[in-house]
Amino acid sequence: MDRFFGFDLGDAESAVSRLDKKDQTVPEVLEVCGAKSFITAYAAAKSGEILIGEKACYSADAVKRKLRFKSRFLTDPSVESDIRSFAAGVLGELYGSGDLIKNEDSCFYIGCPAGWDKNAREIYREIFERVGFPPVRIISESRAAMVSACQSKHLQVGYDILSLPVLVVDIGSSTTDFAYICSGKEVEMQTAGEVKLGGGIMDEILLESAIKNSPGEREIRKVFAESEPWKSYCEFAARKLKEKYFTDRDYWDENPCSETVLIRYGIPSRLKLRMDRETAESLMEQKVESLGDRSFKEVFMNSLQDVRANITGELPELLFLTGGVSRMKEIRGWCQEVFPEAVVVTGAEPEFSVSRGLAWSGRIDDELKEFRSELEELKASSVVEKIVEDRINDLYQGAVDTLVEPILTKVALPVFDRWREGEIRKLEDCDGILQSEIETFLRTDETRELLMKPIATWIKPVSEALEEYTVPICVRHHVPYTALSLSSYLSATDINIRVDAKNVFAVGEITWLIDSIISILVGLLCGGSGVALISSGPAGIIAGIMISYMVLLLGKNRMEGALLKTDLPVFMRKMIPKGAFKSRIGQMSGQIRAAVYEHLEKEKNEEITERMVNEISSQIELCLTKMAEVVEIPLG
Repeated sequence: MDRFFGFDLGDAESAVSRLDKKDQTVPEVLEVCGAKSFITAYAAAKSGEILIGEKACYSADAVKRKLRFKSRFLTDPSVESDIRSFAAGVLGELYGSGDLIKNEDSCFYIGCPAGWDKNAREIYREIFERVGFPPVRIISESRAAMVSACQSKHLQVGYDILSLPVLVVDIGSSTTDFAYICSGKEVEMQTAGEVKLGGGIMDEILLESAIKNSPGEREIRKVFAESEPWKSYCEFAARKLKEKYFTDRDYWDENPCSETVLIRYGIPSRLKLRMDRETAESLMEQKVESLGDRSFKEVFMNSLQDVRANITGELPELLFLTGGVSRMKEIRGWCQEVFPEAVVVTGAEPEFSVSRGLAWSGRIDDELKEFRSELEELKASSVVEKIVEDRINDLYQGAVDTLVEPILTKVALPVFDRWREGEIRKLEDCDGILQSEIETFLRTDETRELLMKPIATWIKPVSEALEEYTVPICVRHHVPYTALSLSSYLSATDINIRVDAKNVFAVGEITWLIDSIISILVGLLCGGSGVALISSGPAGIIAGIMISYMVLLLGKNRMEGALLKTDLPVFMRKMIPKGAFKSRIGQMSGQIRAAVYEHLEKEKNEEITERMVNEISSQIELCLTKMAEVVEIPLG
């Protein structure tokens, strides 16, 4: 693709942004019908021409005029026709201005509320496809806002969204979307992500208040009942006055802010719209029937509180506001009241966050296709296997050094105690019992914790060698190189795993990788002769200690074999002090390590190393795949 378009079709206003594949760093917001943020409205003129934007609202010869239709998409099948007509008008404007060129290699990313399911999104996509748009993909508006924030340099929001728990609040004209992002990943919330609340409620309140205060109330209501175009026209006028007031609230609180609409339908009548401090407060505090006899503030606050209650992870440390209504200082104050621990920020141009995020999503998706392709080529090569094979002996040595001592002290010593107390009848039975006990010990959480350190240490040089291949892939496709860096998720000590999920968004993949290697090692030791080498030592040690005590009874030549097979009396067993056995084990641990190393060395070119290399390489490749998915999360 050469160019990527983001189309934020809102219930009240819309915006289109465009991003070239290579020439731009920030999407350009295009003018449609002379405005970057244009009214979501269309009108059918007597001539048959379709008008959109403000022209649709003002046209005197309109025989049909439609506004605020997107919010009814899920409940009113006729809205599909309205969306199709408006989308066709936008497409015509883009072709007419030259901002979109026919047959160019481009695509459109179009937003929808987060609460829409896959079926609704597919129906929505097909509308634009039938109109004649270039290839279309539908993604949620809250995710687009998140992508926009990630790409933004505003207060390091991009970094914070990848490193902190974040709540994105996208306030549109008819819905408010909530997206909870923890460690760069959007987490599903029980609230379904969408609340039927938007700035359009304020438009309705303002218009209704003006009608009630108008001398011609009865005539105006009759006009609205008979003429949808005039009703839509007055709704648009109320919206424009509200936006004018909130754009420079300090000024308009001290100066008149009003507009009179002349309604030419039957007997002309006048509707005076007025905004001041008192009116502004009523827009947020007045209870309305459409909100269940609640106010805008009540519904918004309740929604924020529901979101907070349904966040099962960490509470957000950053709250990112987007959408035109987010400019209102009251919104920021309410958010701060419900989330006092969070920093509340708003983008420089919140009304364009979604359209820009949609365009960015297109380019990111295109780059990630190439990124994924190169990553698959790397995984298909023998690079990972070679890196692991070159360092496999280090892993063996670290594991053996870590496990031999605990096995001897925590498993062999207790088995000796059981034999010494007479619970185990013969020394020759110790080997089988030790084999079983060692296997059990190797599968415990204690063993897992012991192996975390040497494996984390081993992963570090493996990762550094792998980065020679992964970093260039990331750089070529504008992906943070740390996204594929195993070592970046290990602490500076090279041995401890960061377990604070708010600081490391791929910590789950790293700990999962280490757990997988532990499982492979444990399975290898339990199924191979390495355990036998360890477990066969103690019985021989006991026999060796007993020699000096039994030589007179059995004779030197028969002594060791007889000791292994004899059920000795308990008093004779207790002739061997515990300290003697413990001391002898300490002396033998080095020999046992050496024996295991030697055994692994002999078999490393046959079964063991091949299995270890293949299985660990597969786990690392799978880990790379999971880590790569992190950078794709914003696309949904």
